[in-house]
Amino acid sequence: MILTPEILKTIMPGLTIALGVIVPAFAIGKIGSTGVKAIGRNPEAASKVQTAMILSIAFAEAIAIYVLVIALILKFA
Repeated sequence: MILTPEILKTIMPGLTIALGVIVPAFAIGKIGSTGVKAIGRNPEAASKVQTAMILSIAFAEAIAIYVLVIALILKFA
């Protein structure tokens, strides 16, 4: 099977979104679980930990949104 430009134009957006969302998904899970562990160990610092955790999750989610934009550019360009 030869990969022609038409086939690649169909496959690449799907691969981009699939591979580009895996790492942010794992990062969000790791950030959330670590934040919950930290709050469980030190409940007095819950507000500080929660603020940093939500900010970190937002940055990780931004990466996934950038990947979506790149996939859309690949699809329609």
